[in-house]
Amino acid sequence: MHRERVSENVYWFQSDIYAQATAGAVIGPQWSVLIDTLMPQETLQIKQYLENDLLSPVRYIINTHHHADHSWGNCFFPNATVIGHSLCRQFMLERSASALVEAGAENPFFRDVCISAPQITFTEGTMSIKVGKKQLQLFSTPGHSPDSISVLLEEDRILFAGDSFMPIPFVVGGEITALQETMQAFTTMGLENIIQGHGDIILRGEIEDTVNANLSYLRGLQKIVRTANRRKYPLEFLSDQNVEDLGKTRVTLGGLAQDLHQKNLRWLYINQPVEE
Repeated sequence: MHRERVSENVYWFQSDIYAQATAGAVIGPQWSVLIDTLMPQETLQIKQYLENDLLSPVRYIINTHHHADHSWGNCFFPNATVIGHSLCRQFMLERSASALVEAGAENPFFRDVCISAPQITFTEGTMSIKVGKKQLQLFSTPGHSPDSISVLLEEDRILFAGDSFMPIPFVVGGEITALQETMQAFTTMGLENIIQGHGDIILRGEIEDTVNANLSYLRGLQKIVRTANRRKYPLEFLSDQNVEDLGKTRVTLGGLAQDLHQKNLRWLYINQPVEE
């Protein structure tokens, strides 16, 4: 696991074991807030660093959405209160338990993991938490998933965007138009950094170009799906499409880029027909 001090009392963690997933922590004078948990195999490393090295026990965990690489480590903080979107709680209670059983059948480690869904939720508007001198603003940023939220550190202008911002935008289980609107809104927020849900930190001078590149990628997906709709064998056509043709590289996220690209195309073709 990699870690970095992003700003005063703000830390970033990046997974070594799964798709460069990220988490963050904001350290207060007596306790800290953890933003996502990585996969649970690495959660205990974060816990040890925060509680043993920084002497800052985790009081709150914010889940940016319900996916395993962002929330399954909640259970290692039994004294913390978990916060998330109301849909995050719903999806974890309805879906995560069965997914955890399947994971446990393949890896015995997951048999010691339990699902800890958000106890405090919100659906609309914003929610605020004050950590020392830092104000955290939580708000909905749908598109990657309906329950996606982001966390803005108001004083630092650092945005923990969860999977609403990734090196390869991922729409499976989400909605492409909502994701486009979410990412476009990020350009108007005067941000210093975007902490992606996966991948490296986006710096202030990179934000506009990175947003535009991601929006261009999403438009490219829609164009490919429109073309597939006119083909005799659309799924074969989609399987021939390469992520490099839309400006992304295969080595992104540990080599997962092409697989994510193909999943995006199939999801859009089957679930979200693109109008001509």
